[in-house]
Amino acid sequence: MTLSQTAPWLNYFGHIPHSIAYPEDTIYALVAKTAKQYPQLPAYEFMNRITTYDAFLKKIDRAAAALAALGIGPGDRVTVCMPNSPQALHCFYGLSKLGAISSMIHPLSATQEISFYLDTADSKAILTLDRFYGKVKKACDSAKRKPMLLIATIQEELSPLMKLGFALTQGRKSPKLPKDGSYLLWADVLKKQAPLPPVSHSCRECACILFSGGTTGTTKGICLSDYNFNALALQTIAASGCKSIVGESMLSIMPVFHGFGLGIGIHTALVGGAKCILVPTFSVKTYANLLRKKKPSFIPGVPTLFEALLRAEKLEKLDMSFLKGVFSGGDTLSVELKHKVDSFLKAHHAKVQIREGYGTTECVTASCLTPVDYAREGSIGIPFPDTFYKIVKVGTTQELPADTEGEICLSGPTVMLGYLDKPEETALVLQLHADGKLWLHTGDLGKMDADGFVYFRQRIKRMIISSGYNIYPGQLENIIDGHEKVLLSCVIGVKDPYKMQKVKAFVVLRPEYAPSDAIKAELMAYCAERIAKYAMPYDIEFRKELPKTLVGKVAYRELEKEAEEQ
Repeated sequence: MTLSQTAPWLNYFGHIPHSIAYPEDTIYALVAKTAKQYPQLPAYEFMNRITTYDAFLKKIDRAAAALAALGIGPGDRVTVCMPNSPQALHCFYGLSKLGAISSMIHPLSATQEISFYLDTADSKAILTLDRFYGKVKKACDSAKRKPMLLIATIQEELSPLMKLGFALTQGRKSPKLPKDGSYLLWADVLKKQAPLPPVSHSCRECACILFSGGTTGTTKGICLSDYNFNALALQTIAASGCKSIVGESMLSIMPVFHGFGLGIGIHTALVGGAKCILVPTFSVKTYANLLRKKKPSFIPGVPTLFEALLRAEKLEKLDMSFLKGVFSGGDTLSVELKHKVDSFLKAHHAKVQIREGYGTTECVTASCLTPVDYAREGSIGIPFPDTFYKIVKVGTTQELPADTEGEICLSGPTVMLGYLDKPEETALVLQLHADGKLWLHTGDLGKMDADGFVYFRQRIKRMIISSGYNIYPGQLENIIDGHEKVLLSCVIGVKDPYKMQKVKAFVVLRPEYAPSDAIKAELMAYCAERIAKYAMPYDIEFRKELPKTLVGKVAYRELEKEAEEQ
């Protein structure tokens, strides 16, 4: 078979390389290489304070020596429970230098969740902020292994002027830490330095643990290697269409505990010599301010981030021609939301359109992306270099013809090592096919056209069955989002004694419209014209906002739970 038959998407690569040489290096080594090449370029900016690559590398090295002084060594696991902050980066890369393993979790996780993460990773220590001390301390106390509790503060990374301002505002919210020896201050930890133990860590071994529901919906630790992260960084830079991102800036607004935020928002930027604009907390107001003042070159984010862009104030006159790339992933970008964002960008003089990508935490994050200046409506793009996609019949390894719906499978250098301590579940997801490749079964429904463009339908698990008909919420949301008065929607199945399930829609209206019976009737009429009778919502409920997961996706399961309890 010809290359165009086995990988037809290569015909749309343009100047993007078909294959890349990936170094057998750790994530630390690759970033250190960049730091030595561009020592005076800014590596990150945090609360208006810029740190150069040279200074950044010294901070990483210092963190590694400090962790070694605590007894952390090769193979040990340390939980990083931090927002996007310098200390999170220093610790993440410092652990890599040691040959230790980072376990990244959200600082807003509940106490029991943190205990679960600590136990799953068998963490020897945990780094968090002072404001989270109370619940993290409880989590450590209830964990099977009592990890060392390391406490960082935002103030230690601020300029003198910013420290004063922080103390008078947000600093007041941080509780006073007890003086009982139950923790170690990160600033004090850094004062003790020890020689690094010999490291025999292979870049093909586990370097980082991220958590995800996988295809079964139960939380599992995902083991990712240095090779996975480094391949992602080099693939993303290549697929972006930019010859170089040296000296550019990335709005690092996606959280570091998430593959998208850590893999692209942080590691890709740092490997490429760009500046990370670290955003510890998100709001529509801060988002607008960042765009006006920082003018980032690249914005990666989930669809809700771009929905917020449409709601942001004081952007009417902003010239956004500074943008060189806008990338959406982590959740489905509806066709209509894409149109709205593209119109917004064009109206603000941006020369780019939003480019949709797709991936799972099981391959760090993105593994395919819409080509530069060539989008196909509804498509999530084409595979990255060295990454292969196929569609198989659900529950099998049987490849399906073009334009036939089935399970999305992918193979490439970013595919995880496996689920932590779960060999049986790993075997269900990572399967060796007859072609000799190891394929990741994503648990997502989709199709691929004859040219290799991939179309995501939705998670296999997320399907409404009403009177025997299969109804896909993503399709209905796409239709509802197309109404000019709708900002965002979410569709769920509600139990029904006759139909088994019936369809309900939750809608957030655009800011200039207020919920009313008239608009509800208008939307129902609009849906009746576009949706089959069996899939029609029986009700539309207006909300000021929809619940979100910790990574910013619409939390449809919360809405389903609400419906069950009524």
